[in-house]
Amino acid sequence: MPRPAPARPRLPAPALRAALRGLTLAIAATSLLALAPGAQGASKNKKAASATHAPAKKRSTRVKPSQNHSGESTAEREKRLYRECQGMPNAGACLGYAKR
Repeated sequence: MPRPAPARPRLPAPALRAALRGLTLAIAATSLLALAPGAQGASKNKKAASATHAPAKKRSTRVKPSQNHSGESTAEREKRLYRECQGMPNAGACLGYAKR
């Protein structure tokens, strides 16, 4: 007489859900990894295409001189502000000259 096949133990519901969740995550990760090299290849092609053109020159930053319509030099202006701002609040034009 043939023996009956042993019954498979059933997984409890939480364990079954956890196993299915893990399987789903594994499939999702595999599909994302399969798509990743294609996306990187497209960016490399753009870089290779832009490398054939001459790179744009960087523009230098120029500092504009402050507008001084009074005709006084910077040293003269600092002396005047130091003289005029004695005892004044340290704000506005006197910032840094009131308490030297």
